[in-house]
Formats: sequence, structure tokens, C-alpha cells
Amino acid sequence: MADWDTGQYLKFADERTRPAADLLARVPLDAPARVVDLGCGPGNSTALLSARFPHAAITGLDSSPAMLEEARRTLPALTFVEADLATWAPDVPPDLIFANAVLQWLPDHAALLPRLAGFLAPGGCLAVQVPDNLDEPSHRLMRAVGEEDPFRETLSGAAGARTTLGTVQDYDAWLSRAGCTVDLWRTTYIHPLRGHRGIVEWVRSTGLRPFLAPLDPGGQAAYLARYEDALRRAYPMQDDGRVLLPFPRLFIVARRN
Repeated sequence: MADWDTGQYLKFADERTRPAADLLARVPLDAPARVVDLGCGPGNSTALLSARFPHAAITGLDSSPAMLEEARRTLPALTFVEADLATWAPDVPPDLIFANAVLQWLPDHAALLPRLAGFLAPGGCLAVQVPDNLDEPSHRLMRAVGEEDPFRETLSGAAGARTTLGTVQDYDAWLSRAGCTVDLWRTTYIHPLRGHRGIVEWVRSTGLRPFLAPLDPGGQAAYLARYEDALRRAYPMQDDGRVLLPFPRLFIVARRN
């Protein structure tokens, strides 16, 4: 899959940063010495961490060279490292592992989250936010269009790029067994967007990537036209032309005992 498009992603920088701020607000740490921003992207979440913990050694990790380039440009005083997040392990136990909107791309949360929690220093926190929207029309319709001709064969593996989340009971059990005290909650954000094309632009840099990457430019245009038409039937338009996009997210803060 092609590298992330930072410009497309940052079209909605404020909306994408808000969940990171809400997650950070529930982290019960005063002065962590070592902080890792797992899947730091262009550095919007890293900036929040730096502002709250100005004396911490903060490292941002991402697998995208384009995202890391943008993060280094905007936060030159911080450390950013390219890493495979599925196999990453710290050299020194961190006090906080912060993972905002990244773990949905990694499989086997039953093993992954306890593994990450096991890296923490005693009393440290694993703070996680993941989109919980695979059953929303925006994402159901991605899959439905991908199952239609002429896309079916080319996009047969696209739906599997995102991990199906566990239940809240699953995450509580996995992390409690790993020796953590667990705080879980869900929030549904309502994003007002400019028409149905606004929904397309929102998901184009994230959820749509696995569906667009295998297609040539002509196929992408055809897929997007059909997808946008399906969105019109699923999301009513407000009188002023806006469309309201509900976006549920799952939050987890697990503190190692």
C-alpha cells in the first residue's frame, strides 16, 4: 500500500486531534519520565503529550516515512523513529505508551494489548483510542461497494485491513489478566461535514486506503462515485448542505499495578 497522504489526513487535523486530547485527559500520570507515542502520525498527538509532559523524554513511532517527515518538521525538538509497530519493543520500560487511532490496523488485540502493557514500568499507563465504526454506514458501504462488480476480485482483501475490535468485556479481561487496572469508555463524535463529498474526503486518508490502493486511477474514480452515491442514501443532508457524520471511538486507559 502507498504511503499515507499527510495533506489529506491533516484536512481534518482538529477533528482527529480531539480524541487524542480526550484520551490524554484521562491518563492518571503527573510526571512520566519516558513517553512513547505509538503511531504518532504527523505529530498532532505528540504535540499534546509534549505540552502536558514538558520534562519527559518523548519518542514518536510510526511506520510511515511521510508522517514522520511531517512530525519532524513541526516538532524538531522531539525524537521520531520509523518502526514496525507490530514487532516494536522498548529498550527501557516507558511510563506511558500512547496509541491514538493506530491499533485498529494491527491484528490479535488479545495478545497485542497485554504485550504492550507488559512493556510498562510499574505504575505506567497504556492509553489507547481506536475508531469503533466498522458497523457505521460509512464503513459498511465501503465493503458493500467493494463487493460489487467490477471491484469484487481486486478488492477481495480490502475489508481485512482493519482489525475487528473485541468487546469492552474482552479488553477489560485481557488487560486485567495482564496486571492492569482498566478504565474503558466509548464516545460518539458528531462531525458536521460539507455534503457527502465531505464524508469521502474524511475517510479517504484512513478507512478508504485499503479499498483505493489496489485500484488504478480510473477504478478509484468509479469506486468513489459509487460510494458517494451510496452515502447520499444513508446520511440525510441538513438544510444548509451539511451532513452529520457520527463517529464512535473506544478508549482504554490501563495502568500497570
